[in-house]
Amino acid sequence: MADRLLFSKTGRAKYISHLDLMRTFQRAFTRAGIEIKHTQGFHKHPFVSIALPLSVGYSSQCEILEFGLVGGATAEEVPQRLTAAMPEGIIVHQCYPAERKLKELAYVNYIINFEYSEGRPQASEPAMQGLLSRESLVMQKKSNKSKKGYTEVDLIPLIKGFNLECQSDTLTLDAVLCAQNPGLNPEFIRAAFCQVYPDYAPDFVTFHRREVLDINGKPFR
Repeated sequence: MADRLLFSKTGRAKYISHLDLMRTFQRAFTRAGIEIKHTQGFHKHPFVSIALPLSVGYSSQCEILEFGLVGGATAEEVPQRLTAAMPEGIIVHQCYPAERKLKELAYVNYIINFEYSEGRPQASEPAMQGLLSRESLVMQKKSNKSKKGYTEVDLIPLIKGFNLECQSDTLTLDAVLCAQNPGLNPEFIRAAFCQVYPDYAPDFVTFHRREVLDINGKPFR
């Protein structure tokens, strides 16, 4: 049976790309003296796999990495030893057996902050509410497989639920989105909002992955 890590990626670490993050973990296991399984074949390397790769610039408190613990540490010791070998912003919270299949990971909870340096337009809240309450919201998505160079995706069926919270300079969207097959990148929500309501376009947007969920809306581990 494989093993999994639950880790967070915040601060400056959110700008580490997916491939660089994989290399960072591979090196950290070695520095921490933790033996893990390697791939088979001529060019063997430490095997690590991250579920639902995070976009560069996104922060998260619920990232999942799959690997195989061989020796050098117990599962209880792994989080502390691995975190000590990590760059600032990456913290390993838990190491546990991978008992559930990754295909059971159904939804992702994102916190999306729309920030306005000169104050939030009051109409931005009803505008967002109306946008996400539509029966259909079709956006174009780049696709190398399509002759047109893009495909169309309807965002609404991929939004499980959402809540809005407003402050004087911020519109916060708490949304539960489909995770895979197909999944919805929250960037499409930002793009749709700015496209439909350009007058309410924020000065800055942050994306934070708060939780990964199963089909019943329970945390996936």
